[in-house]
Amino acid sequence: MVKARRARAVAWVAVRGWWRRRREAGRSDAGMTTSEYAVGTIAAAGFAAVLYKIVTSGAVSGALESVIGKALDAPF
Repeated sequence: MVKARRARAVAWVAVRGWWRRRREAGRSDAGMTTSEYAVGTIAAAGFAAVLYKIVTSGAVSGALESVIGKALDAPF
């Protein structure tokens, strides 16, 4: 009887410790701040602009048209 009671107490302490760690983890400042979001947004917009310029350039556009043309003309 004493062993079972002690085992329940040990288990309860473990569960209580787990819940305490979960609450503390939720309170930590692990997310991005507004300035980090702003820098990330500007970087993403800059990358999108560069990618758009590359894809719409003459050489890449011609290569894409060639690939699409070959795919559409493929025999079945």
